[in-house]
Amino acid sequence: MSMDMTTVGDTGLLETLQHEVAVFARRAEQTRLGGVGQVRNSMDRAAYLLLNRLDKEGPMGVKALAASMGIDSSTVTRQVAPLVDTGLVKRTSHPEDGRAVVLQLSPRGQARLEEVRSSRRQLMAELTGDWEPEEREAFCSLLTRFNSALSARMAVSGLPGPEAQSPS
Repeated sequence: MSMDMTTVGDTGLLETLQHEVAVFARRAEQTRLGGVGQVRNSMDRAAYLLLNRLDKEGPMGVKALAASMGIDSSTVTRQVAPLVDTGLVKRTSHPEDGRAVVLQLSPRGQARLEEVRSSRRQLMAELTGDWEPEEREAFCSLLTRFNSALSARMAVSGLPGPEAQSPS
């Protein structure tokens, strides 16, 4: 028999958890988890996730990119336009079908992505500097599990979910 966690005396813990998740989301968005140092090390969440996906999976069309991220093609088209304009992503012809367009991380995009990743890694090191290695591993594991559960719930609900398969 499955019990509803909100009715079995866990409400105080769940209240704290939902509040801390809300605070985390706000702080992450405010800083864009830009890492340390200058503001130039920050990057819009959508841009970061798109560049990261292209880096991990290689060149792909808009539809494939949208499907892999769990968002619609029109959203990808809108979000990738400024990345093309700034030279972080380039559009090329599909190798097998010259009429189709493929999005690809440019060398400038690769360098920018690595700059942001490096800055974010440094921030994570600073924020968890006094943690034991086991605590970092546990936090990473639990956060990954939480994000996976959230993505799965959104998929079941038919809602576009956050791109959660590319940890960085």
